[in-house]
Formats: sequence, structure tokens, C-alpha cells
Amino acid sequence: MSGVYVYLVPGFFGFVRLGSLNYFHGVSPKLASAFKSRGFDARIIECRTQPTGSIKNQADRLIQEVIDSGGLEAEEVHFVGHSTGGLNVRLLVTPGVRLRESRVEEKIGLKTRSVTTVTTPHYGTPLAGFFTSLQGRNILQLLTLMATTERGRRTLFLASRLVSAVAKADDFLGMDKTFLDELSDRVLRRLTLDPNDPIWEFLKEIARDQGAIIQLTPEGMHIFNAAVNHRPNVSYRCVIAATAPPQPLQWRTFKSVELAAMTFLYTLLYKLTAREHRQYPYPSMAEKIADEIASELPFEFTSETNDGIVPTMSQVSGELLDVVIADHLDIVGQFTGAGGKSRSDWLPSGSGFDEERFANVWEKIGGAIVESSKSERSVDTVSNSRD
Repeated sequence: MSGVYVYLVPGFFGFVRLGSLNYFHGVSPKLASAFKSRGFDARIIECRTQPTGSIKNQADRLIQEVIDSGGLEAEEVHFVGHSTGGLNVRLLVTPGVRLRESRVEEKIGLKTRSVTTVTTPHYGTPLAGFFTSLQGRNILQLLTLMATTERGRRTLFLASRLVSAVAKADDFLGMDKTFLDELSDRVLRRLTLDPNDPIWEFLKEIARDQGAIIQLTPEGMHIFNAAVNHRPNVSYRCVIAATAPPQPLQWRTFKSVELAAMTFLYTLLYKLTAREHRQYPYPSMAEKIADEIASELPFEFTSETNDGIVPTMSQVSGELLDVVIADHLDIVGQFTGAGGKSRSDWLPSGSGFDEERFANVWEKIGGAIVESSKSERSVDTVSNSRD
């Protein structure tokens, strides 16, 4: 099948679908709308990835996605990578990269017209350093035990039922649209003890390969950027996001223990991400770009500014396409009220991200893809999920 193929590449801990939870929630329809309004024909494919696998292994998985979807026969391809997904794409498209003996990556590179990275840690994130610490390694080890042993699966299964019961119980207190409700409805209530359950398979993927964790540190990305180059005749653009620093916690203002806990977690993530590495600072950006970013933000733009997961200065690579006030997950459709439904916010950043901002950012991405294309066509949207 020839034509134009657009690949959506998820990031760290990414998936196509987990339970009924979709990673790029509502993104494909927004892109399809942007293409249709321009008379552009493209096939949109949401890719599988390895949740914590090394960047090299994730890029190799991306090659397989292109092959399986018929992308090698496409006239041209475009990639949109969220978070670590943007690094996978950059590596795949780099001239002269050797990921497979067949050199299929060069065939893909020659067909590539654009690479759009969305909140991607081009210069690493201090948060990755946490997972290389003793506490972080213990968390990942626990996930490994839960996925790979019968006792672990049974323990997590029983815990999921308990969490679902708690989520149901707080409905009587008028709290029926919470994070726990979302997690329970979309993931936990679908969990079974079958070792082949998609959720166990997801956790097993984490257990098998955690190479990206050390690679996403500022030290690791220092090496990455020394070896990974832009391909000539490919348009490279970035969409960056930022949220205001969290306000001091006022526990009496929270309606539930759950909301207080999630807000505390987000505050911790933000503060860990705000710690710039002393030996590997973010590169100085052009004054024009820095001024453009600062002008779009209603709060001070510094090396500490981030989206709760990735420092904003680390997200800049290629042409600056858009600056969005959003947290790391807002921008892929994981925000309160997404799709007009009672969805809970997975990162309670208080960014105020809404349907209008969501539509605007993906409209800009869609328009940039059309601009990079050689021709104008109409739209076929598909998901490469094989659930």
C-alpha cells in the first residue's frame, strides 16, 4: 500500500492500549481532522513500544512497526514521538545508523519527511536519576516480582480488587470522578490471573529491559547527542510544554486523601525534575527562541521550568513549533474532561489544559506534517493495536 504514513510513537512506560486506557487518547481523530481540512491523505498508526527498553531496542521495535504496517512501500513517512518516543525516532532516522544488518533503517530514513518531537527529553531528565537510585531500583524490582511470579501476580490481583472496592466506596461521599475511579474502571477491574493478560505482559516488558532509565539521565543523553544527527531534507520540529511551579500544599483544601496524595506525588515529581545537573547543564539556546518561549508562559522561564517529567529546556530540538501550558500527559489526551467525558487527571498539575488547547496543539502538528509533505491527500486513521 503506497501513500503517506504518520506514526505516533509513545514514550517511557508507553503502550498502545492497557485495559481500556489508550496512550494517545483522542490524538488520531484530531490529526485526521487537521489533515482532512487540508485535503491531505495519510494513514495514522499508533505504535507499540517497549515501556522501559533501551532507546536502541525501542528504535528497533519501531522499525518492525513500520515493516508490519506496510510503511516500507509508502511514498513518504512522518513520525511524531511523545517523550522518549521522540528519541527513538531521532535514532532511527539518523544517517548511517546501524540497528539491523539489513540496513532497513536507511530505507525508512530516505522516506521520512518530518520528525515532530513532543515534550521529548533531548538533553535528559533529572527524574531518570531517581530510578537509578536505590529507591528507584527497588520499585522496578517490585514490578518485576509482581509480573513474573505467581505469588506476585496474585498479590497484585488482590490489591487491585481492594483498590477497586475503595474507589467504589468513595462514590457514596460524592467522589465518583477520581483518579482511583479512572484507574479502576480502565485497568484494575479488567485484570485477571492469566499470566498472558496484557497487563502482566506490560509489566514483563518492564522486567525484561530497563535500559532507557540510565540513558535518559543528562549524562546518558550527553553521549546520545554526540552520536545522533539530523538527516538532511527532513523537517525537525518540537512541541514543548511547561507548567507553573506547584503551590505549597494546603492539606485542608483537599476534598479527599486520594487527591492530596496525587498532588503530593506531582509536587515531588516536579521538584525532582527541576534539579539541573551541575556537570551537564542544558545547552544555551538562541536568544530569539528563549524569548519566544518566555513570552508564551505566564510564569518565569528558567532551567527549573518543567512539565512534571521533563525539563522544558531539555525539550528544545529543531524548529520550535509550539509552546503549550500543559503537563507531560495532558498533551497526549490524559487530562480532566478529555473527549467530553468524566476523566480524571493523572498528573494534577493545575495546568488548566482543556479541549481547546488539545485541539490547537494537534492542529499545529498536523499542519506542519502537511507542510513537510510533497503532496496533498485524504485520511485513513488506524491503530496498530493487536489486542
